Amino acid sequence: MTTVRTPQSPDTPAEPTRAAKAAKAARPTGPAGRSRSFNTPSTAQTAARYLLLVLVLLLVIGPFLWQLSTSLKGPAEDVYTRTPSFLPDQPTLGNYGKVAEVIPVWTYALNSVIVAVVCITGNVVGCTLAGYALARLRFRGAKLVLGLFLATLILPGEVTIVSQYVLVRGLGLADTLAGVALPGSIAMLNVLLMRTAFAAVPAELDQAALVDGANVWQRLWHIGLPNVRGMLSVIVIFTFIGAWDDFLWPLIVLNDPQKYTLTVGLQYLNGTFAANPRLIAAGTMIAFLPIVVVFGVCQRFFFKGVEEGAVKG
Repeated sequence: MTTVRTPQSPDTPAEPTRAAKAAKAARPTGPAGRSRSFNTPSTAQTAARYLLLVLVLLLVIGPFLWQLSTSLKGPAEDVYTRTPSFLPDQPTLGNYGKVAEVIPVWTYALNSVIVAVVCITGNVVGCTLAGYALARLRFRGAKLVLGLFLATLILPGEVTIVSQYVLVRGLGLADTLAGVALPGSIAMLNVLLMRTAFAAVPAELDQAALVDGANVWQRLWHIGLPNVRGMLSVIVIFTFIGAWDDFLWPLIVLNDPQKYTLTVGLQYLNGTFAANPRLIAAGTMIAFLPIVVVFGVCQRFFFKGVEEGAVKG
């Protein structure tokens, strides 16, 4: 007797195979019997992750919050007590005004802004041009130039600081803000970052623009730069932080106290015979707040540039 198989209708769901049944049986289930994938953390794992994040957050921003609290404490509060209070009993902004009375803090801040602007301009312009040339242009010695850039990253900054000072003094830029900003105007690491960003842009876009008659500058402006705005934001943020927080190089180059940058000028708050921790904390917060502002402004463009960096079809 022959068994006749009826063809299965397309609308009829296929019977699950034996392997699919075994995989479904082996899938872990939660407390309520619902299936849970391997990538879904349990309640204990989630709690441990949040606990670790809170611990890291306290370690990172804890010192800044403590400095902020100390800068707001009045003269009647004892900051040397064995059980200090985190919140000020009588918060006041008078310590910030006293900082300006002890040192010309706004002059020092202006000097730091000038140095930071020169460094940012040099890195954005110079590193963009150098990175685009290394990533897109074909010329003799390109690999040699790239190797020299990589070789400079091996040497720490302290090794070349003497030769840098001799060069700056030979150019007549000693004891000037230009001499402070000159060594940081183009960073080799930023050049390599821009080269990597330009290399990630599909070469077909440049080839299509070349067919349409676009020259090098047009390809850089209309194709390259719109796709590397995220990397430019990263360079701006870290260049500003490096120029603003630099202490050793301005201390070596500058001799006139009126030309000191903010980080160098804040050392006068720690006197030889007396030191007010409230004023030191207030000066620290004055130097720290511009970094927060710059990062808050540029981080939005950073994430926006990363999203727009993808080539859409």
